[in-house]
Amino acid sequence: MVQISASDVSKLRKSTGAGMMDCKNALQEANGDFDKAIDILRKKGQKLANKRADKEATEGVVLAKTTSDGKKGILVVLNCETDFVAKNEDFVAFVDKIALKALEEFPANIDELKNLTIDSKSVADIVTEQIGIIGEKLELSYFDKVEAELVVSYIHPGNKLAT
Repeated sequence: MVQISASDVSKLRKSTGAGMMDCKNALQEANGDFDKAIDILRKKGQKLANKRADKEATEGVVLAKTTSDGKKGILVVLNCETDFVAKNEDFVAFVDKIALKALEEFPANIDELKNLTIDSKSVADIVTEQIGIIGEKLELSYFDKVEAELVVSYIHPGNKLAT
């Protein structure tokens, strides 16, 4: 049995966002191998995603973004199960990261958005990883884009409505 240090657990937690005990257990299972531990956490996220597939994700975050020149805009919706998650700063920042990537790449539809890569992983895979971290069903349920002479975005406080 390999001795797992608190700094190793902290490093894995920072890199994955998973809970401390999940990180410690993954490192122990992987005999201290950092990459293997990340893979274990990813598989755990996929198992949890499969287990929660029948749950309803009726809460979430709606974000709208426009380019600096005001010529393009996007709208992204990531649903979750509870308003506690939807109001969480980290969750909103996660959706913002997806929205910024969508604005940058300007995919044709939601399937193309799910296949875009952030940090060498597809958006779909990153959402699945977040399911393992958060413990709720997440669903990238809506994406739209617009190109025009002038595009302005509005997000109602609370990130429940946007245009």
